[in-house]
Amino acid sequence: MTNRAVRIETILQTLVTNTPDVAGAALVSADGLTIASALAAGADEDRISAMAAAVLSLGARTTEELGRAELEQVIIKGRLGYVIIMFAGVDAVLEVITGSAAKLGMVQLDMKRAAAELARLAE
Repeated sequence: MTNRAVRIETILQTLVTNTPDVAGAALVSADGLTIASALAAGADEDRISAMAAAVLSLGARTTEELGRAELEQVIIKGRLGYVIIMFAGVDAVLEVITGSAAKLGMVQLDMKRAAAELARLAE
């Protein structure tokens, strides 16, 4: 594993470990391919990655069509928690899965920091 790959894995694992009620995180290419993940055992990371890229793409088109400027993030709320997706540079997407008790402000702050760090690694 390259030094870059180890650093990406560390960022994702730190996000999951240090942010309360975060159950998993993944870095996904704009095409929907998994770059790295820190997801729960048994999670279908390929499927999760493909869905994250598709949702973010649809969100970006929607904000553009409705004149809301550039998309910053997509938040999906389910009965058992949230899925939050945001860009991590030009060609990557950061996805986080949380429980229902997650403090969204804290999760988003930690995600923005991680996304910036991941984007720098991609440069």
